[in-house]
Amino acid sequence: MSVRTSRTRLITAAAGVAIAALSMTACNGDGDVKSAGPAPTVTVTPFTTPPTAPATPSTSAAPGAPSAAAPTGKAPAATASKPAANAPASSAPKAPAVPAAANPSTCEGSNTKTTAAPLNRPVNHMLLTVTNTGSGICYLYGYPAVRFGEAQSVPPVIDDSKPQAVVTLKPGESGYASVNLSSTDGTDGANGRTVTSLEVYFHGPSGNESVGAGAHPPLPAKGAYVDDSLKVTYWQQSMDDAVSW
Repeated sequence: MSVRTSRTRLITAAAGVAIAALSMTACNGDGDVKSAGPAPTVTVTPFTTPPTAPATPSTSAAPGAPSAAAPTGKAPAATASKPAANAPASSAPKAPAVPAAANPSTCEGSNTKTTAAPLNRPVNHMLLTVTNTGSGICYLYGYPAVRFGEAQSVPPVIDDSKPQAVVTLKPGESGYASVNLSSTDGTDGANGRTVTSLEVYFHGPSGNESVGAGAHPPLPAKGAYVDDSLKVTYWQQSMDDAVSW
């Protein structure tokens, strides 16, 4: 049954009771109308709708305002920042490619430059300098095979000057040998003469054969004085070693 129907019935019943009381007062047996005293008071208690709980105010924020979350007593968990999955991976710059060095070869006239310079000390000596002009390492084997002027043979080598290792020249590096041109006191040498040309030839790994092209370093304008005491050192890695003989 609805609340409205119950209220209607209650009001109707109360009205009926009031009308009956008035009728009894008006009629007193013989039809005379007499006052029967005041009519009883009928109290009608209207039906009241039970109070309803007040609506919970909406927590929705105004448009554009941030929502206010109910406090939970716990601090929000920190979210770690992660890089995007499709972010390009950083890479260290790559070193430029280095071309492979040329295979080592034998030093000779085509891949070196040879100079000849007189020395003041020791006296009667000349320094030969061979510089690698190639693009790779070359080896100076043995000793220089020199020919002064129209000589038919090459001078001997000083055996004690032999180095412990083969002289190795990187591009731009130099090797050295000294030439004892003549006797210092004039007693050991014979057939002294002045020459104006010089040829230098190079040995191969065996130390006996001549390989490649020869070199033709110029001599001083006045020439070089030589005699039969002429001899050479082995090729040396340093100039100091070459001029110590």
